[in-house]
Amino acid sequence: MLSACGDDTGTEDAGDGGTAAEDTADDDSGTGEGTEDAAAAGGSGEGLTIGIKFDQPGLGLQEGDEYSGMDVDVAIAVAEALGVAEEDITWREAPTPQRENLLTTNQVDMIFATYSITDARKEEVQFAGPYFVAGQDLLVAADSDIEGLDDLDGKLLCSVTGSTSATNVQEEVPGVQLQEYGTYSECVEQLANGTIDALTTDDTILAGYAAQDQYAGQLRVVGAPFSEEHYGVGLNKDSERCEEINEILQGFWDDGTMEGIIEDNLGAADYTANPDLNPPSEIGGHCG
Repeated sequence: MLSACGDDTGTEDAGDGGTAAEDTADDDSGTGEGTEDAAAAGGSGEGLTIGIKFDQPGLGLQEGDEYSGMDVDVAIAVAEALGVAEEDITWREAPTPQRENLLTTNQVDMIFATYSITDARKEEVQFAGPYFVAGQDLLVAADSDIEGLDDLDGKLLCSVTGSTSATNVQEEVPGVQLQEYGTYSECVEQLANGTIDALTTDDTILAGYAAQDQYAGQLRVVGAPFSEEHYGVGLNKDSERCEEINEILQGFWDDGTMEGIIEDNLGAADYTANPDLNPPSEIGGHCG
């Protein structure tokens, strides 16, 4: 099994540098602070400020004033279980390198953004969950004969600038050739037109791209994950909501809510959660 690719993928990662979101992320006067008591009171109208990705199709995507994706839907469901209506949520972009800062400076109340639980991150923040376990996988053309890492020898694999996902694969399969592009969107475009043979990152992210209308029926996720990414809800260490959110997340798996959210957002890519990894074997253990 390869080392976890985690959120080094960070989707496009183009949004992680020089954006308006980055300029504001260093401002400690954000709107997240002070909303916890209001939310705990239930539906006070003060709401929650929630960090998500703005550029991950199927997971966290901003299109004008609309927000969609698996992480968005889980966030809305958690907020509603906490007594906060969807209209009382303020969405804030949470690029990969800024997430801990957004939480520790109380600019957001919580983060749902393909946020993998790691020991290093737990030194700064706490996590509820995991609510989903993803895995690094491969995206290929629908008619490709690639079924796993062993089939990549001599193939052209997309490598995104700043990501270690593809180089991790090359360490495992020295014969694979890397072709570098700036973003995952570019990789998917090149995969669709046959310039490259495969793309690798978290299977959920791959499924989100494959589910886009312009790629309908053209691409597929291989379905042979070779790492585990435990997606958690990032919280400030002072938050008292962590255990309550764990109970809410467990309930989503118990009553079928999570399966519905996954199908609604990633089903168009024929994606199903890996039954060996989901439901997560343990939801909890990362608070404090």
